[in-house]
Amino acid sequence: MHRTTTKSPEPGGEPLDFREFAAARGRHLVRTAFLLTGGDAHLAEDLAQEALGKLYGKWRRIARLDNPAGYAQTVLVNAFLSHRRRRSSAEHVTDTFAEAAVSDPDPALRVTLLRALGELPAHDRAVLVLRFWEDRSVEETAAALRISVSAARSRSARALTRLRAVLGAELDDLARS
Repeated sequence: MHRTTTKSPEPGGEPLDFREFAAARGRHLVRTAFLLTGGDAHLAEDLAQEALGKLYGKWRRIARLDNPAGYAQTVLVNAFLSHRRRRSSAEHVTDTFAEAAVSDPDPALRVTLLRALGELPAHDRAVLVLRFWEDRSVEETAAALRISVSAARSRSARALTRLRAVLGAELDDLARS
């Protein structure tokens, strides 16, 4: 099926506006997926690619939205939650990370938080990443997870409590440094 766009397509047939969007938002989607997966770089890339693939199929409609980047984040979170529900993957998260330069002033804090996020259930991880890493409002988080605003608030509170419990004594050490 041939799709027409307002912009002229490249020889490959893909609309320029989608390519621009994917180039601009792709790394951000991978970073968010990396947090959602608890540090599994390969799964994060797969989820970001899956989300972009779903967006491409509906790009003409999505491009007209007020916030296509927000919609992309929602698609990514839903892809992550679907993957967790299927549990059909034979891959397992390890304690090794992809080699990449870190510009974080405190890499120990980053590694500790990633490890702790990886130990949380998928829904808790999703709500924490959306609320506190992506800095979304409660309403935006609720919409992305398709839950009520009050459920998003209570899930956020419970997830923070679980994260603090996972961190345990490490939380005190992190607060002192």
